[in-house]
Amino acid sequence: MLFNSINFVLFYLVVTFLYFILPFKSRWFLLLAASCFFYMAFVPVYILILGFTIVIDYFAGIYIETSVGPRRKMLLICSLIANIGILAIFKYFNFLNENVTLVADSLGWHNHIPFLTMLLPIGLSFHTFQAMSYTIEVYRGNQKAEKHFGIYSLYVMFYPQLVAGPIERPQNILHQFHIKHEFSYFNLVSGLKQMAYGLFKKLVVADRLSIYVNSVYNNPELHNGSSVVISSIFFAVQIYCDFSGYSDIAIGSARTMGFELMTNFRRPYFSKTIPEFWSKWHISLSTWFRDYLYIPLGGNRVAAHRRYFNLFIVFMISGLWHGANYTFILWGALHGFYQVVGLITKPYVSKFETNAGIQNNIIWRLSRGLLTFSLVTFAWIFFRANSIHDAFTLIGNLRSFGEAPFLGNGINQFAHCLLALTLLFSIEYCMEYYPEFTLFNNRRIWVRWGSVVALLFIILVFGVFNGGQFIYFQF
Repeated sequence: MLFNSINFVLFYLVVTFLYFILPFKSRWFLLLAASCFFYMAFVPVYILILGFTIVIDYFAGIYIETSVGPRRKMLLICSLIANIGILAIFKYFNFLNENVTLVADSLGWHNHIPFLTMLLPIGLSFHTFQAMSYTIEVYRGNQKAEKHFGIYSLYVMFYPQLVAGPIERPQNILHQFHIKHEFSYFNLVSGLKQMAYGLFKKLVVADRLSIYVNSVYNNPELHNGSSVVISSIFFAVQIYCDFSGYSDIAIGSARTMGFELMTNFRRPYFSKTIPEFWSKWHISLSTWFRDYLYIPLGGNRVAAHRRYFNLFIVFMISGLWHGANYTFILWGALHGFYQVVGLITKPYVSKFETNAGIQNNIIWRLSRGLLTFSLVTFAWIFFRANSIHDAFTLIGNLRSFGEAPFLGNGINQFAHCLLALTLLFSIEYCMEYYPEFTLFNNRRIWVRWGSVVALLFIILVFGVFNGGQFIYFQF
């Protein structure tokens, strides 16, 4: 069930209404049943996979908490193997098998292992990582094992963030299912406004930009450098609006019922450096890798060369998390390279800024921001391209510029894109640099509600209502 569908609107209204009229002791069951229904609206049978991991991790958490010595670590390992094993089978088996086949063919052998034909369960990487964080935190002693099976199931399956995050930690969300949330007008209005802004990002910006992005990236050999630059910038904005729009709807829909989910995006394209970008982009995933992979590998406590190696490996694995394709691995490796180069050059850049006295110079800050956006956008080429060959074809096309051929057949649509981008970045600029000046939460009622009405009008008039799936559903 897509957030940008009439079915979800009806589902959301019914579930939220029932949540507040039911007795507190029945609410967990309503949310769990609704979450199961929500997930089964995609591929019903895959609820069994989710159920399997829930049972494994529920009992693993209880036994980890009551065990001592090596047994605790063994239980954690078993839990992690179960989760990673399912992820490996459904998401990476064919990728690994394809590479085995290539190696076998090069050696004159024949690989008899058949390829799997089943679909990837939607949102598998998200709820797998959320389940893993639970058993890890119980093992570390930071979280008490949840004894209520239904509540634990709800922790994994809570419908707003089940499919594409935010990837929650048990310390933030589990205890909230034990709290009786009273109806709050503030939460309702605040949540609905955030949902509306998420729909604006998805319907007005992301889905409209996707028309041009798809026309170029699905036919890379037909387009020159102008098309590649424009479509790559469009994709950078598309994926941000698509994913952060989902997060806004998830956070907003949860808030209307009194639940607070973690912030997943903080306007990353205003970043001045690549590390700052990653502190603002998909925060729930970047902090997951930081806490459960980078720090256990040694974090910042090791020698410089080891730190560089750890960073590079973490970002490559992050790329692989996004998909079983070398395009994602190269995207992650490129960001790892950015991080390492940034760390090596940071002392020299800081010294130059100090000597030149330009730390707060507006031109210098704009230049750094533009460089960061350009590096991120270049890396997105590998993320969006259908294959490594297509990615390098697009990059090769940057050598020849001319009229972008995809613009001539839809100049009005292109104008709508520019208008949507202008509106988006105007709103985000105010949020970033003038937080005291708000539109949707302004102290003046006519500004506050006028902005909301205008936003809804823009969605209805300029939105693309074709039921386009969210990009991160495939992960």
